[in-house]
Amino acid sequence: MAEFARVVRRIPVGCSAWILVVVATAVLGAGSAVAAGSVAVPRLDALYPTLDALYLDLHRNPELSTQEKLTAAKLALRLREAGFEVTEEVGGHGIVGVLRNGAGPVVMLRTDMDALPVREETGLEYASRVVVKNAAGENVPVMHACGHDAHMASWVGAATVLAAAKDRWNGTLVFLGQPAEEVVQGAKRMIADGLFTRFPKPDYVLGIHVSNALPAGTIGVVSGPASAASNAVDITFYGKGGHGATPHRTVDPVVIAARAVVTLQTIVSREVDPFDAAVVTVGVMRAGSKRNVIPDEARLELTVRSYKPELQEKLLGAIERIARAEAAAAGANRAPDVRVIAEEASEVVVNDPELAARLTSALRRVLGEERVVPAEPVTTSEDFGMLGRVAAAPSIQFRIGACEAEALAKAKAAGTLPPGPHNSNFAPVREPTIRAGVELFAVTVMELMGGHAAK
Repeated sequence: MAEFARVVRRIPVGCSAWILVVVATAVLGAGSAVAAGSVAVPRLDALYPTLDALYLDLHRNPELSTQEKLTAAKLALRLREAGFEVTEEVGGHGIVGVLRNGAGPVVMLRTDMDALPVREETGLEYASRVVVKNAAGENVPVMHACGHDAHMASWVGAATVLAAAKDRWNGTLVFLGQPAEEVVQGAKRMIADGLFTRFPKPDYVLGIHVSNALPAGTIGVVSGPASAASNAVDITFYGKGGHGATPHRTVDPVVIAARAVVTLQTIVSREVDPFDAAVVTVGVMRAGSKRNVIPDEARLELTVRSYKPELQEKLLGAIERIARAEAAAAGANRAPDVRVIAEEASEVVVNDPELAARLTSALRRVLGEERVVPAEPVTTSEDFGMLGRVAAAPSIQFRIGACEAEALAKAKAAGTLPPGPHNSNFAPVREPTIRAGVELFAVTVMELMGGHAAK
């Protein structure tokens, strides 16, 4: 340990936490990698303050899906400063940074950039107060309620660290800044715009997502299916409108829709194998404009999720069957319109088991067993999985703990969790969350492109 301290004192002040890990591992030996990680993590080097400032800027100034112009420009600038060749406006506001460093594998690191139409309620000094017009021309508040700001700060940190450590790895890095994740369109659009033909095709694809189910600084790993496939379904019921005081002269679509909401809940409870995960949720019900007017139409908007393509098809078929049956039972003279929104479909995110095992081992050797833990699959969805599938490359999306440990423990003891993604009160603990993201990207890239992190 004295030798480690002597070497650390000779490292320039601007050296990254990752370099401290490498030095510690070299000095103390592979058998002391856990100690090396624990020593390196608390050292706030010259890099972190710039990442924190970036995070605060991104959090204060979020941009909705497909509107990420300024966000993309900020990330593109950071990549150029680190020495990457950067191409902007790929599939919308997507950016691709390429850093070539001799022969070796191509590793893609992805971050998402968009925010959500959510009014922030955290009360933080740096809370978002942004209000913009959405695609429909409506004024909506905007918040980084899904943690993409932490993803971006970690991603920029990893780009900076890895560019400064080119003597430790060989190959090509592809840093992907993806727009429109929240509407599951960004990956598809970037691929259609030549992501895998205009730029080096990856041998591995890596990503992260913050989690309110893990303590800040902890890395969660899921092997196999990790995030569910999803479909958006709109159902419009048609009735016969009239005066609310004479319902017998109408066919009330509100009642049809209400009965459908209840019956739809029997799909998962009575038609799906209890050992299969499935979700059918009605998130929106729209009908009418006045309390004493029975409208002509009522509309439901659903989200449908599962892990198996055949089960997803079964769920969609059952939804249409129930909608039609409820309309027929009410005497509607027009069948409902059941529409699956192709633009809002996403596929299962499957973490390659072999890659998960390899990278978990490397992370534990460097960061310590207690910081790298198994995580559970979730029924939330996103489009990360498309990148690895289309590129025919092993891929993995890690979870990064974002909650204060004591608050998380108290919440779990009460049978709940602290506010998480898509919640107006979601507030990641900044420093350990961002540092863990940087460390994860750095360690895994070194393992895949040089192996030094695991030795």
